[in-house]
Amino acid sequence: MTVMEMRAATPDELPLVEGLLTGAGAWLASLGSDQWQFPPRRERLLASMARGECFLAFLDGQPVGTLTVDEQADPEFWQADDEPETALYVHRMAIARSVAGQAVGARMLDWAVTRAEAAGKSRLRLDAWKTNPALHRYYQGQGFTLLRTVDLPHRQSGALFERAVGRSSGPSVGRPASTRGGQ
Repeated sequence: MTVMEMRAATPDELPLVEGLLTGAGAWLASLGSDQWQFPPRRERLLASMARGECFLAFLDGQPVGTLTVDEQADPEFWQADDEPETALYVHRMAIARSVAGQAVGARMLDWAVTRAEAAGKSRLRLDAWKTNPALHRYYQGQGFTLLRTVDLPHRQSGALFERAVGRSSGPSVGRPASTRGGQ
């Protein structure tokens, strides 16, 4: 049984986080997608690490994923009517291809929902690439609802998703994978 651990990334792990993000971009490119075809911004990653908002996922001690969870609602997407302060936001989520099909992303998102609940938030939100319907279906399969798509000419992202806190079966991090239906 595989246990997944989550912890904050440290600045000395910047190359590891960059590698996960770059690897995800390379995989997307191999599928013909233009998503994430740019190098990760080091200053943004280091700032999120300094704030304790960039995380690494580990399976059997091996790093297999990264994501940032924070209160940073992108003002081009999330307006005052959205009550941005009621949510935590997922950014830069990437999973190593070596663990594809093992529900690592689902478990990371469940962990983020639990984190949002612990922070007193009622929602977990993210924005996704507008032209990636497979990714949209993935997030919908993880309990997210597509709220709307914001079409800004200078942004490729803009499909806005939200998941209510309390929709997960509880944190799957630190539990054997078999307790999640063998996913």
